[in-house]
Amino acid sequence: MLSNEADGSKKRKSLHGHWSSRMAFILAVTGSAVGLGNVWKFPYVAGENGGGAFVLVYLACVILVGMPVMMSEILIGRRGRRNPVATMKLLGEEEGSSKHWQIIGLAGVVAGIFILSYYSVIAGWTLAYVFKSATGAFAGSTAETVGAIFGSFVGNWQALAFCHTLFMALTIFVVARGVERGLEQAVRFMVPALLLMMVVLLGYSISSGSFSQGVDFMFSADFSKLTWDSVLAAMGQAFFTLSIGMGAIMAYGAYLPEETSITGASASVVVADTGIAMLAGLIIFPLVFANALDPAEGPGLVFQTLPLALGQMPAGAFFSTIFFVLLAFAAWTSAIGLMEPAVAWLVEHFNRTRAQAAVIVGLGIWALGFASVLSFNVLADFTFGKGTIFDNIDHLTSNIMLPLGGVLIAVFAGWVMCRNSTADELGGAGTSYKVWRFLTRFVAPIGILFVFLKAVGLLPDLS
Repeated sequence: MLSNEADGSKKRKSLHGHWSSRMAFILAVTGSAVGLGNVWKFPYVAGENGGGAFVLVYLACVILVGMPVMMSEILIGRRGRRNPVATMKLLGEEEGSSKHWQIIGLAGVVAGIFILSYYSVIAGWTLAYVFKSATGAFAGSTAETVGAIFGSFVGNWQALAFCHTLFMALTIFVVARGVERGLEQAVRFMVPALLLMMVVLLGYSISSGSFSQGVDFMFSADFSKLTWDSVLAAMGQAFFTLSIGMGAIMAYGAYLPEETSITGASASVVVADTGIAMLAGLIIFPLVFANALDPAEGPGLVFQTLPLALGQMPAGAFFSTIFFVLLAFAAWTSAIGLMEPAVAWLVEHFNRTRAQAAVIVGLGIWALGFASVLSFNVLADFTFGKGTIFDNIDHLTSNIMLPLGGVLIAVFAGWVMCRNSTADELGGAGTSYKVWRFLTRFVAPIGILFVFLKAVGLLPDLS
C-alpha cells in the first residue's frame, strides 16, 4: 500500500509539458548524454589509458555506477515534476527530511551553466571545422599544416568568439521553443541523423585498411597498462558521458509520462550512449593507425589527428565534413540538455516566459564563455591551479561538482526517499528494484567518492 504522499505525487503535473512518447524521452536523454564526451573525449581518454583494459573498466563503471545514478535522477525528476531546485526542496520536505536538499538541485543547475560556458566554445570549433573541411582546407595536408591551422584558429579570439556566439544562438533557439516544439523536435531529427552519419563513417573506417588494428586496440585488454589513475579516469568518463549530476536528466525526467518504465528507458539510454562511444572509437582508431598516428594524442586527437588522417584518404574532404557535422550535432543535443534546468528554474521561480528565460540564461552563459574563449589566446599565459581558466572550469565541474552532485543524488534516492516512493516510480519492488537499491545505496556512492577524493587531492597515489 502506497503512502498518501506517493498517491499525491501521481497528481502532480509538469509546468512545461510532457514528452509525447517513451521514444521521445529516450531520444532526448540520449541526445543530452551523447555529446563531445562520447565522440571527442572518450577516444582520446581511452587512447591515453591503453585502450581495451580501460574500455572494460569504463563499461563496468557505466553499469554499476552510471545507470543507477541516472535512474535515480529520472525518478526524482518525475516525482517532483519541477525544475531540479524546486524538485529537491519539494521531495526533501515530502520525505520528512529537509528543504535544504534543494542545494543539490541548485548545484546541478550551476554546474550545467559552467559546463555549457566552455562546452559551447569547444562546440564552436566543430562548426568552424565543418566549414574548413567542406572547403578542402585539410586535403593533402601534413601534420605541420594541420597543426598550424588549429593553432591559428584557437589563437584568434575573434574567430572563437564568433563560433561560440553562433553555437549559443542555435541552443537558445531550440530551448526557447519548449519541450515538444523545441527539445523533442530537435532530438527527433538530430539523434537519428547522428547515428546515420556514424554508420557512414564506420564504413569508411572499415575500408581504411587498419580496422582490425583499431579493434584490437579497443578490445584487447592489456591490464599491465592499467593504473589506478586509469580506473578513476574511466569512472569520471562514465559519469561525464552520461550527463548525470548536472540537473539535465532530472529536468528531462520531470517531463516523463507516468506509464513509461524508468528502468527500461534508462537501459535504452545507457546502451545507446555507450554504443555511440564504442562506435566513435571504431571510427577514429583505425584511421589513426592507418596513418601511423598516435592514439594517445590527447584533446587534439579529433581536431588535429583526424583532419590529417582524413585529408590523406580518398574523398577525405567529404567524410571530414560529415564527421564534424556529426560532432556539432552531438554537441548541440547535449547543450540543449545542459541549458534546460536553468531555464526551467527561471520560468518557475521568476514567472518568466520560456523565451525570455532562454534568452536570459543563454546570454549569461555566452558572456561567461568568453573566459574560456580567451584562455586559448589572450589569457593563455594566465595560469593557476590546474592551468588556464578553461582548464580550471573543466576540472571544477567534471571532477568535483558532477561527482559530488552524483553521490548526493544517490544518497537522496537510496537513503532519504522511502521504499514506497522509489518503488512506486520504478514499477514495484521486484528483483530489478532490489538491484538498483543496492547499487544506489552502496556501490555508486563509494565509487563516485573515489573520483571526488582523487580530484580534490585527498586520495594518496595508488599507482
